[in-house]
Amino acid sequence: MIFSELYGTYYNAVAKILSAAVERDVPLAQMREIIRSAAFEESVFEIEPAITSQRWNLISKDGKTNIEHKPTMPLTSLQKRWLKAISLDKRIKLFDVKFEGLEDVQPLFRPEDICVFDRYSDGDDYENEQYIKNFRVVLDAVKNNYPLKIKYVDRRGYASFIAARPLRLEYSEKDDKFRLYISGSRGMSTINLGRAEKCERLSENVSFTEKKTSPVSRNVTIELVDERNALERVMLHFAHFEKQAERIDDTHYRLTITYDGDDENEMVIRLLSFGPFVKVVQPERFAELIKDRLYRQLDCGL
Repeated sequence: MIFSELYGTYYNAVAKILSAAVERDVPLAQMREIIRSAAFEESVFEIEPAITSQRWNLISKDGKTNIEHKPTMPLTSLQKRWLKAISLDKRIKLFDVKFEGLEDVQPLFRPEDICVFDRYSDGDDYENEQYIKNFRVVLDAVKNNYPLKIKYVDRRGYASFIAARPLRLEYSEKDDKFRLYISGSRGMSTINLGRAEKCERLSENVSFTEKKTSPVSRNVTIELVDERNALERVMLHFAHFEKQAERIDDTHYRLTITYDGDDENEMVIRLLSFGPFVKVVQPERFAELIKDRLYRQLDCGL
């Protein structure tokens, strides 16, 4: 909950009231308006009585305060330690974020303290200067909606140029890679950013056919046996997915998980990682993908 907008709302609202009261008296009507704009609609019923009853002893009923300077909200030691930990993540360089004043701060945790299972070892090179430059160009293009010219190298090592409009960037935790969704390129809707050798802005007067594409959402329903902490592991693994859970009995559960259709192969791998504790019940097409992958592993002697 560090830096939580939700749990920090009351502090921010009261700080704005006090900032206004330092300059001039704040009538009750203005106080209510600040609360509504800085907090929630119902916050008036909590903050206003606390102020008018002098429970907080910060501002009087007539809108006066003894505080001489506008309040500030300095970072706590915990917040500084968390920021220091985030600054050590190699991916943070992609966003050109400055972390100043944390030189002597002990990080809350270090990258080597985190052990990640079931992740491919050939992730993107986040410390490569050209990759960082490409990422920032792509991110700016997504934000400002302009087309790019991308020099792309496929798996066979062949280079080609792509003229396309970036739609969104997506990070795959499983692959440890960023992928870029694009429109306007024939035969391609996504590219691995790590395979882009160079990205540059394309002149707006260059015309190319744009095909509006939207991500296709699909559902897979599984049943799991809660042995060896399987339920907790599954819920944690798919914590960032939209899902519905249903209890069948004391040890059996049914989950329906919504995922991006482009990530179907990754979903197959993820579910297989839970072994016999998870069974795909629908759709039948997804169950066949599971079987096909198991047969191929068997043929390889795995």
